[in-house]
Amino acid sequence: GKITLVIASKPDVYALERAKNNNIEGKVLARKEYGSIADYSKALADALEEADIDLVVLAGFLTIIDEQVYEAFPNKILNVHPALIPSFCGKGYYGLHVHEKVLERGAKVTGATVHFVDEDLDHGPILLQKAVDVKEGDTPQILQRRVMEEAEWKILPEAVKLFCEGRITVENNKVSIRSIPGYNAASICEAFGGGGHAGAAGCSIRKPLAEAAQELEAYLVEWEKS
Repeated sequence: GKITLVIASKPDVYALERAKNNNIEGKVLARKEYGSIADYSKALADALEEADIDLVVLAGFLTIIDEQVYEAFPNKILNVHPALIPSFCGKGYYGLHVHEKVLERGAKVTGATVHFVDEDLDHGPILLQKAVDVKEGDTPQILQRRVMEEAEWKILPEAVKLFCEGRITVENNKVSIRSIPGYNAASICEAFGGGGHAGAAGCSIRKPLAEAAQELEAYLVEWEKS
């Protein structure tokens, strides 16, 4: 996949600077310039469709949008939420507020969720989740940082990768991830001279590493063509 457009709901957002530095088109759709959520949503949907976007990623985009966007991009809008949905989500649960509520409740584990966006807040089909421990002495700021570093920044790129590889299907509000045919530890070990055995410590590859890496890369290329 390739990032082709970055849209911000206000100017002077760092994402726009990063886009410019990487020769990616940046656009500002300032919320205050639109009289209603419907007007703003139409402008956003139009901008995305005009750019022929395949996947929309809401990365820190907190502006409310309506069904004009959801219906234009069904199961093609990803959001990352800083908790394990269905816990600590919904109205009022955004940004630092999420982590404040986690600590107030005394939860021992929190995390992050990547889900598809639909008409209900923090409700769409769940794609990936990753748990993060809550530690003694955590503040909302410390916990927020840990959740970002250990969960959000890992599962959001992974979710985008899965989408771009065409490995995601959604049925009855549930996500299934298609595995690579024949792509498992035992088969890799066997193919690379490891005897077909894989355990907790992995396998011993007897072929030269460079040769094994080339064969694996070729295998993945052929799979992507299928």
